[in-house]
Amino acid sequence: MKLTVNKEQIIEGLLKAAAILPAKAGTQYLRSIWLKAEDGRLEVMATDATLEFTGRYPAEVEGPGLGGVQGRAFVDLVRQLPGGLLRLSLDAASGNLHLEQGRRSYKLPVSGAEWFQNVSAFPEENAVAWSGDFLQDVLDKVSFCIDDDDSRDAIACLCMKPQENGRIDVCGLNGHQFALVSFTHDDLAARLPQEGMLIQKKYLQDIKKWLGVDEIELNLTDKRLYLRTVNGDETLSLPRAGHQYPDYNVFLGRLTDESMRPMSLDRKELMEALGRILIFNTESDRCTYMDLSAAEVQLSAQGQDVGSANESLEVSYTGDIQRIAFPTRNLLDILGHFVSAKVEMLLTGTEGPCGIRGAEDPDYTVIIMPMRISETTYYSEEDV
Repeated sequence: MKLTVNKEQIIEGLLKAAAILPAKAGTQYLRSIWLKAEDGRLEVMATDATLEFTGRYPAEVEGPGLGGVQGRAFVDLVRQLPGGLLRLSLDAASGNLHLEQGRRSYKLPVSGAEWFQNVSAFPEENAVAWSGDFLQDVLDKVSFCIDDDDSRDAIACLCMKPQENGRIDVCGLNGHQFALVSFTHDDLAARLPQEGMLIQKKYLQDIKKWLGVDEIELNLTDKRLYLRTVNGDETLSLPRAGHQYPDYNVFLGRLTDESMRPMSLDRKELMEALGRILIFNTESDRCTYMDLSAAEVQLSAQGQDVGSANESLEVSYTGDIQRIAFPTRNLLDILGHFVSAKVEMLLTGTEGPCGIRGAEDPDYTVIIMPMRISETTYYSEEDV
């Protein structure tokens, strides 16, 4: 292998490749970033045995070849070099990769081609185009509600499920919260299985790091999800989870029940009030109490060692629920994912799911479970 390549054209790809390498020591194959020179390009490949990354970048190739270099060391070196051309050559006899730039030269040990295992290729048939920044926004609005515990199977996953007329639901839940974004994409809806596609939460951050604002291509097989830049230069693939997702229509239906009572209020004012009330929450009592009337809600909190807080906000409310409590930090986090000036809190009972919606967030719903009010306040055992 012998080639010349511009640092600026490969450094972002190298950083993406290094980001998926195992944090702990793995096999030699998994610790390596694989470099393949052929046909006027340098191909960069990396995997952690589940995630797979491939990047293809223009290069002046004098001799083809393949070798695996210690991933993090190689990327750290390239990152700290000044911009400009890099000359890479593989010395098969010594088993070293030579990197030269001007008066600088370095040798790095390489893994031979016998260690290499092919990464899976992007399936071309029926690929779907999608906006990268829109997918980024969807992941942001849903991922914070997904359970962090991988052992909890389906609720540790994002679910993307097709509905009628090209509609798609993207949702996540953790037992106390549920988030749903709905949108229309005929081609993608046709590619998704009827039972939905599940992706573990631990992979969502890797997707978000890889995504840009440009359009991407998406495809899937029975076992994997593939994402590719529209110019074909970079591909990221990851495994699909095989769990069965809960029927979320059961608790969504509660929000349209005749017993539901909406409360409308200013989102910014509520967030500012909750931020102050949070100061008075403690480990034993981490909620905000709401005392409701037709035109006003009284917010309060009391901590044994930190004192008490009381604030009132204007609302529009016609229900019969007089008192309800929510975990302050969770409610504050949820409201931060909306853009609407006003939000509606759809109350179904003192221990029933509460939906949150906003006029400027027409395809977005978040559900939060109230906290049971007693001498000791804690989460209801009735999961979403």
